[in-house]
Amino acid sequence: MRILIVEDEPKTGAYLRKGLTEAGYVVDWVEDGISGQHQAETEDYDLLILDVMLPGQDGWTLLRNLRRSKPTPVLFLTARDDVGDRVKGLELGADDYLAKPFDFVELTARVKSILRRGQPRDSNTLRVLDLELDLTRRKATRQGDTILLTAKEFALLWLLMRREGEILPRASIASQVWDMNFNSDTNVVDSAIRRLRSKVDDAYEPKLIHTVRGMGYVLEVRDGAA
Repeated sequence: MRILIVEDEPKTGAYLRKGLTEAGYVVDWVEDGISGQHQAETEDYDLLILDVMLPGQDGWTLLRNLRRSKPTPVLFLTARDDVGDRVKGLELGADDYLAKPFDFVELTARVKSILRRGQPRDSNTLRVLDLELDLTRRKATRQGDTILLTAKEFALLWLLMRREGEILPRASIASQVWDMNFNSDTNVVDSAIRRLRSKVDDAYEPKLIHTVRGMGYVLEVRDGAA
């Protein structure tokens, strides 16, 4: 598996290259957006790990240009971590978004998850059974019905669909959707899941969003579903 890192901070770039190489990947590293785009377009990579703030051109522009010709999976790794930035990243076709500072164990888990999924047939649309999420138009539908979502509900559904079949702990959901450390005394994640279920699942069969007691939530088609 070949990975391209586009990261202008020398210590971070060297750390990523060393760690991912030791994990068994073939890793290239460039330090600016222009070189990153050239490398991504002229070489074949299984994954790009991309910063947002880059010299030459930013990561948003690099991804926007890349999506015109290639569906290479992209993981944003950046200090730009508010909800608006996450939504923008997924709208442009990113596969995942991890904020700095980051834990390398979590990074490698995200990398493995993306690589298991492979390159999507249509990088601008996610589909699970009859549920579709159009990342360009920020539109969700189920059985052809339009589902109206807030920005955070959209980000939450994107996360669940991108990680289809994976149990996501509440702490991971809180970190990625709300950029907050999970507090067991808060029910923000549970409340958001209930609202999302009311829109995505209540009027439809089979149910797609499931609670895994003591662990978290998962979006998946379970045995027996048509």
